[in-house]
Amino acid sequence: MLEFDLAVVGGGPAGMAAALAAKENGVEKIIVLERAETLGGILEQCIHTGFGLHYFGEELSGPEYAGRFIDLLKETDIAVKTDTMVLDIAENNTVTAVNKEDGLLKIKAKAVVLAMGCRERPRGALSIAGSRASGIMTAGTAQKYVNINGYMPGHEVVILGSGDIGLIMARRMTLEGARVKMVCELMPYSGGLTRNIVQCLDDFGIPLKLSCTVVATHGKERLEGVTIAKVDDRLQPIPGTEEYVPCDTLMLSVGLIPENELSKNAGIELDRITNGPLVDEYRETDHKGVFACGNVLQVHDLVDYVTQESQIAGLGAAKYIKGEKISGECVFTKGTDGVRYIVPQRINCKTDGDVKLYFRVGAVFHDAKIVVECDGKEILSKKKKKLTPGEMEYVTLKQSVIGELPANAVINVRVEA
Repeated sequence: MLEFDLAVVGGGPAGMAAALAAKENGVEKIIVLERAETLGGILEQCIHTGFGLHYFGEELSGPEYAGRFIDLLKETDIAVKTDTMVLDIAENNTVTAVNKEDGLLKIKAKAVVLAMGCRERPRGALSIAGSRASGIMTAGTAQKYVNINGYMPGHEVVILGSGDIGLIMARRMTLEGARVKMVCELMPYSGGLTRNIVQCLDDFGIPLKLSCTVVATHGKERLEGVTIAKVDDRLQPIPGTEEYVPCDTLMLSVGLIPENELSKNAGIELDRITNGPLVDEYRETDHKGVFACGNVLQVHDLVDYVTQESQIAGLGAAKYIKGEKISGECVFTKGTDGVRYIVPQRINCKTDGDVKLYFRVGAVFHDAKIVVECDGKEILSKKKKKLTPGEMEYVTLKQSVIGELPANAVINVRVEA
């Protein structure tokens, strides 16, 4: 049985930022457990630039961004175990893990930070007719083939889903000499950042077909083509709009799923919209001493936001370990009228600082106003020229305002179009 003050599950940008923040705030014995052979998480295969603009004030590639935190980690005495799979987190915060060097490990920790990231939604989750021909893969898998392994997945490409990974792979495949015929998006709006739509599609003349999906694949051994169709308001294919598109590769960018199997097994309550744990302002779950951050909590569009959120979790874990974290009555948050979810879901009435409420909208809004209210009384409002589901938003609640709210009150965030 190994004993640590803090165990961090995941060595991607979230896990590293949380561990470093905890160290800076006085936690002495910290261990980071990562199932891959190296630290850095998904950033290792994201060789495009665009990372770090908010946090570092400069444009970095994924490996460069991860490298900065890996270097900071090496300057500390934080223990790191890579190629290590965490199997279980018990109620007393004992972490069970396994690797080929130590065998079965049991780590008794005073606090745990969950930073397992997320995975892509696979083809099996979609209702697409056709055989299991080669050439059908998630956009992240294609990214690994090209950027890490040096393989070209195909030459005539259709991409389903306009999430950021799909948009970036449209550009990447084009630069590698492939012909990206189109990006099809089920919804009437793109799920990616506006800058990625401009830089990855518009700049290369790649068409984005909204309210359109793939209904069938063709080919037995290798993909030969797909049938696309327009969809109605209920997202159902419209008969008579089918079109056959010859291609040898279909990339899927149809959403990300937080890796919360460990959380579920530990009995941690999850939010039905984010599929991540319900947390307070310091990202503590409903299990004392267990915190969550990064894409395991909510899917982020920018790694800079992942870092900032994870530093909050690291600080929260440090306060918990040192017995400084406030506990008591809470107020709760709720999104309505266009706001799909809010993180955090609860805030301690006696919180010791301002709190940012992160949220996403469920549709595209122009010249709208974000309204925050409690018991029918407006707390604050903010005008926005444009709100899109692909971009995370936030509002900041002052500590003084939170302190005046009655216990168990509901803070409502909505969009006024």
